[in-house]
Amino acid sequence: MDATDRAIINTLQHGFPICQRPYEKVALELGISEEALIQRLQAMLEDKRLSRFGPMYHAERMGGGLSLCAMAVPESDFQRVTEQVNSFPEVAHNYARDHELNMWFVLATETPERIHTVLQEIETATGCKVYNMPKQEEFYVGLHFQL
Repeated sequence: MDATDRAIINTLQHGFPICQRPYEKVALELGISEEALIQRLQAMLEDKRLSRFGPMYHAERMGGGLSLCAMAVPESDFQRVTEQVNSFPEVAHNYARDHELNMWFVLATETPERIHTVLQEIETATGCKVYNMPKQEEFYVGLHFQL
């Protein structure tokens, strides 16, 4: 990762402009071309330096459902279960943890009622129990990583 890639990440962690040409606006701020910015973002996504680039929606405010979920997955089945869980479009993030519940993921659905349905579908597909842990209270933590 070079200085320009670090500058892109550091800049975009603080927001993305809402305007007719947002990439152009960010590129000008960074001193690069709009095309170079888009190419660099695509390259970072392709080689997994970035796992995701896009808006973060508040599913509940839009009438959807959101929940943190966990599973205890046998190590021998971890890759298979990861692929199965990640195949659900409602799975937003999936993380391995060093714990009895070693797979944690965020589920975002179009309606709150769909949470239960998708969890059942994941259990059926994987053969593993899913623990549903919906939030009780929300806290905003403005976390940014300076590269």
